[in-house]
Amino acid sequence: MRRLATMFRHNGPAAGRGSEAARRARALDWLRQVSAMPAEDVLRQLGTPEGGLDPRQVELSRVTYGSNEVARARRKPAIVRLAQSFVDPFNGILALIAVVSLFTDVIWAQPGKRDPWTVVIILAMVVLSSLLRFVQEGRSGDAAQALAKTIQTTCNVERADEGRVEIGVDQVVVGDILHLGAGDMVPADARVTSCRDLFVGMSSLTGESVPLERTAQAAPVAGTDSRAAGELPNVLLMGSTVVSGQATAVVVATGANTMFGAISGQLGQSRHKTSYDEGIRSVSTLLLRLMVVMAPLVFAINGITKGDWLEAALFSLSVAVGLTPEMLPMIVTTCLAKGAVDLSHDEVIVKRLDAIQSLGAMDVLCTDKTGTLTEDRVMLERHLDVMGNVDPNVLRYGFMNSFYQTGVRNLMDSAIIRRSSDLCGTDVGFDVDAVASEWTLVDEIPFDFERRRASVVVGDRSGHTLMVTKGALEEVLQACTRVRYDGHVAPLTSERSAEVVARAAGLADRGLRVLGVAIAQDPAGVHDLSSADEKNMTFVGYLAFLDPPKQSAAAAVAALREHGVQTKVLTGDSLRVACSVCKVIGIDVTGTLEGSQVELMDDAQLEASVERTTVFAKLTPDQKVRVVRALRARGHVVGFMGDGVNDAGAMRASDCGVSVDTAADVSKEAADIILLKKDLGVLERGVVTGRRTYANMNKYVKMTASSNFGNIFSVLVASAFLPFLPATAVQLLLLNFIYDVACTAIPWDRVDEEDLTRPRTWAPGEISSFMRWIGPTSSVFDVLTFALLFLVVCPAAVGGSWSSLAGDPARQALFAATFQSCWFVESMATQVLFVHLVRTRKVPFFQSMADPRVCALDVAAVALAIAIPNSPLAEALGMAALPVAYYGWLALVVAGYAALVLVVRHLYVSRFGRLL
Repeated sequence: MRRLATMFRHNGPAAGRGSEAARRARALDWLRQVSAMPAEDVLRQLGTPEGGLDPRQVELSRVTYGSNEVARARRKPAIVRLAQSFVDPFNGILALIAVVSLFTDVIWAQPGKRDPWTVVIILAMVVLSSLLRFVQEGRSGDAAQALAKTIQTTCNVERADEGRVEIGVDQVVVGDILHLGAGDMVPADARVTSCRDLFVGMSSLTGESVPLERTAQAAPVAGTDSRAAGELPNVLLMGSTVVSGQATAVVVATGANTMFGAISGQLGQSRHKTSYDEGIRSVSTLLLRLMVVMAPLVFAINGITKGDWLEAALFSLSVAVGLTPEMLPMIVTTCLAKGAVDLSHDEVIVKRLDAIQSLGAMDVLCTDKTGTLTEDRVMLERHLDVMGNVDPNVLRYGFMNSFYQTGVRNLMDSAIIRRSSDLCGTDVGFDVDAVASEWTLVDEIPFDFERRRASVVVGDRSGHTLMVTKGALEEVLQACTRVRYDGHVAPLTSERSAEVVARAAGLADRGLRVLGVAIAQDPAGVHDLSSADEKNMTFVGYLAFLDPPKQSAAAAVAALREHGVQTKVLTGDSLRVACSVCKVIGIDVTGTLEGSQVELMDDAQLEASVERTTVFAKLTPDQKVRVVRALRARGHVVGFMGDGVNDAGAMRASDCGVSVDTAADVSKEAADIILLKKDLGVLERGVVTGRRTYANMNKYVKMTASSNFGNIFSVLVASAFLPFLPATAVQLLLLNFIYDVACTAIPWDRVDEEDLTRPRTWAPGEISSFMRWIGPTSSVFDVLTFALLFLVVCPAAVGGSWSSLAGDPARQALFAATFQSCWFVESMATQVLFVHLVRTRKVPFFQSMADPRVCALDVAAVALAIAIPNSPLAEALGMAALPVAYYGWLALVVAGYAALVLVVRHLYVSRFGRLL
């Protein structure tokens, strides 16, 4: 007892990967020890009386070994989540600009020129986008919590003075005696003390799809014990389920000290940076670098050419603001929130908004097999004679064995009976009702783990008896001396026996689990039947079982492949079964690795192997994590889809974890996205939604950054050659604000289908090249517009050239105001048109039309830009009414600009292979 207490003294969540691994090692070492000990010794060491623990012992055990609660990723308080929603690189850039504007426009400004609107507008955008993220993620978190609360689990324990009582699983303690039956979930790690026909399902823990046998006998191992927890034949693990049979077991570990708890402990660790996080950081860095370069350059040129260094400083700060897509946090959050709403229509819960973009960027999907690609149930797939042909008689004999046995039926018995009913009346079936009424049970030999077969003797009305035996192929063959071969009964020679085994191996290679069926006419020992009477039987054929693939799996895998996503299978099940499932659902297996091979590889070797490997089998949870990390280290954006406890760590290590509503709670906690219906086609639609979300976010960043860059470049050129600024600081900010508001409809914009076929991630290099190529295009026409305004339009409107007005400050002011108003309108018109010219590679307005909301806001932005110089606000903004003749020139400039952009767009696509 003292040794056990020492082993589990640290039962709280451990910090760091090393401590987690050490805790798992201690837990596994203890399970190996109790597996090797006789049940009586385990009870004695735990101090468990035959009648169960009394209240004092229960409390002492809880204090000593801890409660039966596993570490879970606790949801942070609302105030913390609200604060975290403001922590974003884009928000940081805007906050910096807001602080600068506060000093330049308010604190340092002259009393009559103080203008807080820039600060107010920027802060409003930050607050709005952050609140939107907080509300959307809060709703998803509430939905996930409600989902977790829908199931309350209890178990049956033996307690002194109370007998067998039903308690919540969180009330179980070390030393409790459990009573388990078919359908029960194992509430803690336990050592079987007695059982009958016990089979447990451990697919959520180990990935093994076939129920495993469990016994009460001690299982010592000579030498070093290297068995995994799932290989201990008398140990039940927390989270597994009893498929058939009954058992009594004593709890040997609870909560964080169980194997389940050790895996769950990974959820308390901080999450790694995903591809979305890294992409956002790199884009933010690019924008900051651009600001640091351009703002001082504009300051120096304006100060030297104009001589007013204070005005140059204010204008350079306006340039810094103008270079930044002020609406970026709000547009990004709106795009992600819209993606979450779109996915909710497919019954998908998005717990973390950023995961939508990661889902779209995913180029490798790692998936568990059991319960994810397959149904996690047993189905009779084939009933064959020795020659491999479908034989209704084999199905009939299998049905008789399963139907007439009096013990608890396992999943295979149920599958046989279900399949017999489904095929009743067909050419490959038989009349189930006739068999059930014609034959009656005479005697039976139940299944046991030594014989690994079960036999029933049935009789008909004439007194004829028939023994039918079903079980593991080798054990059934041991009871046979004859075989029904090619329609005749023949001696079972060694050659024919080898042929029977070879054909069964071929079925196993296809992922089927094979049982043998044999019969004996009028067997001896009826009414006093024993295993010694299982002899001189005739082998008649095979029953082959399969965990069937989900109906939507093949279509989903094909759709993902068409969208550039590789599918790799990471499972705890056998390699043969995994490869068979891959073949059925259309995954081309190019390479395989088993857990034992992964264990021998260092990280560099594993990274080199993961590229050419499709199926990873017999993996432990930690090995799944290593494979995911190796793929990410190779530059892949990795999604992981699973539903078991053994998948939680891999989900956490991936860029986007996907689970289903029926998954283990730990799996749902680790997931970023939860599918509420078992349709894998939803995953493909989620990928498309993620890519559409990214496309619109990327569209805004590229278009706005390059457009703003073009405007600033134009201003930089004008500052060097014009005697006045082409736009005041306020006008530049107003121009950017109107344009940004017009862009708020971009999250609803349409995306061309060809832009959704390949995964995409944030690429600051692409943004930089796009800005350098496309941004200066607008500057070309800006410079032409400057020349047109300075030499033609403004002299005509004012009545003289700039130099001729040297002695008339009022008319010079009107000249400058007219110039600035005309460029304000031209800049807005070309910026808005730019959105439509570069949002698609197709012919804009004809082959690809923007969403009506985008069109409406763009038209409104141009109308507002034209209205402002002609409104009472013009004087306050330093503007003047537009000359009537200018509208004709404006149309020519805009048309020429459109033609030039289309030419440069073509050159850019030819050079880089993509537009956005």
